[in-house]
Amino acid sequence: MLKGFKDFLLRGNVLDLAVAVVIGTAFTAIVTAFTTNIISPLIAAIGGSDLGWGKEIIDGNAATFVNIGAVVTAIINFVIIAAVVYFVLVLPANAAKARFATVKEDKKASETDLLIQIRDILAEGRIGDSSPSSDGKHTQIDD
Repeated sequence: MLKGFKDFLLRGNVLDLAVAVVIGTAFTAIVTAFTTNIISPLIAAIGGSDLGWGKEIIDGNAATFVNIGAVVTAIINFVIIAAVVYFVLVLPANAAKARFATVKEDKKASETDLLIQIRDILAEGRIGDSSPSSDGKHTQIDD
C-alpha cells in the first residue's frame, strides 16, 4: 500500500496537481473579484432595489433573506472559471498531446497469440531450427 503511494508521489503528477491548484486559486480570486464588483452590481440594478434579486421571507428579519442574486453570481463565477480552464488549459493540452504524441505500436500480442504463432511456424517447418541429432550434437535444418 505504501509502495503504491510512493509511486504516485514520484510519478510527477503530484507536482502538476499542485501547480494546477495554485493557479486555480489565483484565478478564482480574479473571477470572484470580477463577479463581486461587476456582475453583482448589475444583478442588483436589474433587481430594482438595493437588495437585488432576493426576498425576505419574514419582513424585517434580515436572517430570512433569500439571496437569489448571490446564487446567480456564483453560477456565473463557475461558468467563467470552467470556460477559462477548458479553453486555456484543457483544449491546448489535448491539441499538444495529439500533435506531439508518438505513434504507439500496434496492439501488443498476448502470450497466447505469440504461442499460437510459434506453434504454427513450427508446424509448417518454416523456421531454421537447430535440433539435437541422435549423437547429441546440434544440426542446422534450413528451409
